[in-house]
Amino acid sequence: MTLTADSKIEEILTERPETAEIFQSFGMNCLGYAIANNESIRQAATRKGVDLDKLAAALGIST
Repeated sequence: MTLTADSKIEEILTERPETAEIFQSFGMNCLGYAIANNESIRQAATRKGVDLDKLAAALGIST
């Protein structure tokens, strides 16, 4: 599966669980909440005010 900024948080956490630490380092601490897991990475970054390009680079995914 190709992961992008439009992938669901749940998808990337399932495929690459080590990314939880990256999300947390960007202040995205609500990874256990159902609504957060159903959001795309792009949606969550926008909601939290996180720079999507920096987050995507840290996660190793494309925007």
